[in-house]
Amino acid sequence: MDPSLLPFFRPTGVAVVGASHEAGKLGHGVAFNLVHSGYAGAIHFVNPRGGTLLDRPVQRSLAATPDPVDLAVLIIPAAAVPDALRECGDRGIRAAVILSGGFGETGAEGAALEAKVAGLAQTLGIRLIGPNCVGLIDTHLPIDTTFLPPPGPTAGDVAFISHSGAICAAVTDWASGLGFGLSHLVSLGNQADVTESDVLEPVASDPHTRVLTLYLEGVTDGRRFVEMAARAGRRRPVIALKVGRSTAGRRAVTSHTGALAGEEAAYNAAFRRAGVLRAETSEEMFNWARALAWCPLPRGRAFAVLTNAGGPGVIAADALDSCGLTLAALAEPTRRALGAILPPFASVTNPVDMLASATPHQYAECLRVLLADDAVDGVLVIVPPPPRDPAELVAEALIPVISGAAKPVVVALMGEHAVREAAERLRAARIPDYRFPEQAASALGALVERSGLLQRSPVAPPVFAEVRPEAVRRLLAAYRREFGSVIVQEPAARVLEAYGVHTAPMAMAKTAGQAARIAARFGFPVALKIASPDIPHKSEVGGVRLNVATRSALASDFGDLLRHVRGARPAARIDGVCVQPMLPAAQELIVGAVRDPQFGPLVMAGSGGVEVEGLRDVAFALAPLARDEAEAMLEATWAGRRLRGYRNLPPADRAAVIDVILRIGRLAADIEEIQEIEINPLSVFPAGEGALAVDVRVRAA
Repeated sequence: MDPSLLPFFRPTGVAVVGASHEAGKLGHGVAFNLVHSGYAGAIHFVNPRGGTLLDRPVQRSLAATPDPVDLAVLIIPAAAVPDALRECGDRGIRAAVILSGGFGETGAEGAALEAKVAGLAQTLGIRLIGPNCVGLIDTHLPIDTTFLPPPGPTAGDVAFISHSGAICAAVTDWASGLGFGLSHLVSLGNQADVTESDVLEPVASDPHTRVLTLYLEGVTDGRRFVEMAARAGRRRPVIALKVGRSTAGRRAVTSHTGALAGEEAAYNAAFRRAGVLRAETSEEMFNWARALAWCPLPRGRAFAVLTNAGGPGVIAADALDSCGLTLAALAEPTRRALGAILPPFASVTNPVDMLASATPHQYAECLRVLLADDAVDGVLVIVPPPPRDPAELVAEALIPVISGAAKPVVVALMGEHAVREAAERLRAARIPDYRFPEQAASALGALVERSGLLQRSPVAPPVFAEVRPEAVRRLLAAYRREFGSVIVQEPAARVLEAYGVHTAPMAMAKTAGQAARIAARFGFPVALKIASPDIPHKSEVGGVRLNVATRSALASDFGDLLRHVRGARPAARIDGVCVQPMLPAAQELIVGAVRDPQFGPLVMAGSGGVEVEGLRDVAFALAPLARDEAEAMLEATWAGRRLRGYRNLPPADRAAVIDVILRIGRLAADIEEIQEIEINPLSVFPAGEGALAVDVRVRAA
């Protein structure tokens, strides 16, 4: 842990500046929570009025506060915070939690005050959490520096780190209602200093924390977040709920890659690199957290479903499939053992339907049999309100079997009032329960994902010895000086060649005569393509002619192409017409990279051609990439899976595509001047015959 953060997580003494004698004020709530949390360190209250509060003396200033004190909690008007920080500096306090609002969240004036406070704290060597936050809770130390209404969260093993203070109160109550406790609650507020990346490691290193959950509205430093989240994730599962999904116009883009690489794509790529599980809803985040905190991880993704009714079993089977999981094929000895326990009309295939007459004993014994099957990686047990035995008796019978199992078991208690007592008993035994099979299946999916993340090799991008970054920088600088920031076709192809990406033959023509001489050198038929930095999508303006087979056709098509383009885009700068030989039939992909303002370069691969933005069959990853990440990108898209062959399409050179993806990632990571680079299409020939970049576009800063 960063030593400067230690007072936030292990303070020897806490001073509440602004502690109030009035029960209805937040300053009183902070004082009350701190005292009643059971915190064993020194507690000091500071208020110019003096007196006593909660049977403790109130100091009139920080200067008068006795030792020990290494953390100040400020709950005072925003305008008074700078003076309070100076007092902290004089007193030797090097950590402060600013609960007060009235800063950047209120507008320009508040933002200016916040900047002043941050600068002052840096000068004084004081670390800050907040302002405009709820505070910190550690249920095991224990300590509570918040003004949340009592009672606070029960002690548990799920940590919650939040950008929103408002959601913290709801989460503490919700956790109690769902039967799990929190180890830490960290409200970060405006993050004038300490950020989400800073607190990940201290919270993950706490032995009482088994799962970290994050409510994120953004991240302060994307690359550092990935590094710190990956480090925390090697110790504990990390689940993030990232809110604010707008992709509206964050940057000027000139390519399909730039248009598709919105904020969501960047966060998804960052979470994958860091090993963070991304939840879609707050409910899903905590459903996963309970399973990850309480269940062993599965070895695979094949699960059994145990139920006493057919309909819920079908729901569960569908839900498992939608989560990328499978129904285990039960071994013959398993089916025989189930048949010996159940009545003749019960189904002993998977899902196992014990019928409505199933007893608690049958539930327990069938579960024991399923867990013993090597083909079963875990079990989803469904307990609707039984027609005969109360649900809590079923739960009591299941608990010893589940508690002793080396495989995960989750329980779908379908209902509400009739299963309430059963839920309480399962939660007391640290067994996750859900109201619907879909929720239970989703939790199993999170366990499988976490298991896969732990088996993943560290990211190790390949080293390409023959790349020439300085040559690329010189080319970009020279081109920008003369022509501008957008580079197309032949000079853009030279950028790729410097990184070992092979391009289709091409040459630029200013006149029909030049085009004819180039075509004669390449051999007919040829393709003619407008070369313009202002026209990213050539086909939309009639800027492409294919299969030009003769000199006379070339002369006609050359003039016709220019007329169409000039008519459609009269203001566009036209550098000429690119001439290329027609290539053999091939599969076409798009491969590109774009520099995200938060996370740096992102690589994209997927279905290319003119419909790329409509199809959105693309995947993103942070650059530079490891080989297994490039493989995963292809597996995530239909275009990538199709490279193995489909119907009349023979297998294409998948290895060549992976090589291009890796080289584009290395190029984007090495050359900071590159804002966007795109190959569309990348023509991929049959296995062993390579791939060629046909159209290339680069935008440089």
